[in-house]
Amino acid sequence: MYYFIGIKGTGMSALAVILKQLSYEVAGSDVEKHFFTESELIKNNIPFYPYDEENIKENYTIIKGASIKEENVELKKARELNLKIYEYNEMVGELTKKFKTICIAGCHGKTTTTNMMALAFQKEGINYLIGDGTGCGNKNNTYFALESCEYQRHFLAYHPEIAVITNIDLDHVDYYKDINDVVDAYTSYANLATKVVIAYGDDPYTRTMKLTKPVIYFGLNDNNDVQAKNVIYSKEGISFDIEDYGHFDLPLFGHHQLLDALAVITVAKEENLPFEEVNSNLKQFHGAKRRFTEIKVGNNIIIDDYAHHPNEVKATIDAIKQKYPEKHLVIIFQPHTFSRTKEFAKDLVEVFKEADQSYILPIHPAREKQEDYKDVTSNLIIDHLSTAHAITIQEAKVLSQYDNTVFAFMSPNDISKLEQELKTLLEEK
Repeated sequence: MYYFIGIKGTGMSALAVILKQLSYEVAGSDVEKHFFTESELIKNNIPFYPYDEENIKENYTIIKGASIKEENVELKKARELNLKIYEYNEMVGELTKKFKTICIAGCHGKTTTTNMMALAFQKEGINYLIGDGTGCGNKNNTYFALESCEYQRHFLAYHPEIAVITNIDLDHVDYYKDINDVVDAYTSYANLATKVVIAYGDDPYTRTMKLTKPVIYFGLNDNNDVQAKNVIYSKEGISFDIEDYGHFDLPLFGHHQLLDALAVITVAKEENLPFEEVNSNLKQFHGAKRRFTEIKVGNNIIIDDYAHHPNEVKATIDAIKQKYPEKHLVIIFQPHTFSRTKEFAKDLVEVFKEADQSYILPIHPAREKQEDYKDVTSNLIIDHLSTAHAITIQEAKVLSQYDNTVFAFMSPNDISKLEQELKTLLEEK
């Protein structure tokens, strides 16, 4: 029995589903609060319970979520029983040894790229583990596409045949000292590849890596091995050509989604997948969970997006302006962690200037504590932007004054209560 402590986390639930589909016995536990990941657990007949030390049995193998503290009653019981305990990334690392693994890393775009990879390789047979809570496992499949997170160098636990890098940027500033530290981590990750590294060549940092493995660069500049040419952005999507491969016309929005697709196409080309197959499969892409997820309400659009880094926020804004150039743009943003807000407040202010109005929620602390960042609040953004306003999760009525508007909710946290109340108010107008 594989027993997951913290099974409702997006990565944990996806891993649980994969192990279940690979015919292992799986169960787990978590807090009683409802999470969207529960539906996949239920669908795959994976039982989950509230935390209780009685859940832990002698013969269990434990998989521990990253947020689980040592005082957790189940973890304490597992240690008392001297059970085998895997960290999440360690267990994923064990899985990567069993398949032809394509690891997808990058400070931005991992989830979307991994979703696209799963689509592009579906005929070849591909398992996948995606950070939006999606997992698929079949012992007969050849490939395994894995979203690979750089936080605390977790991706160094994996065994990729192909190591993809969508970009390198400074993030997780509670862990990484500076951009050089980040580049060092990505270099170590890339050199784990047993076959080839696929990297975004227009990124200022990917080409500074000292690689010991073969590398293929993709991008828009002429010095890339795989280059998108004749790029056209429209309200319907993006079209472009790949020399010696074919013409793509895909339902993508924003420069960032073009680059995500290029990463996938480069891998597919390297693995000799037919153009027609890749083109047809990528046409099915309509976004990952919580990545530019859209709901139409009258002449308004509500977009739910995971963006929290300034570059991600800008990419989402660019995609909105490509698809809905005539609409008013209102951003609703919850900063994620005090350390990130302190580091990137000025950059966020500049990005939010591209919106008509911005509403900023209190900071979500995640693993951090306010007392360690006494002067860090959402006011670091609000006080420096004339179009920014404070808002709480209960104040949807403030937003309902707008019409013919794109409401872009951006946060890695669950702010669906505010979204749902706004949707109800707009429907009642």
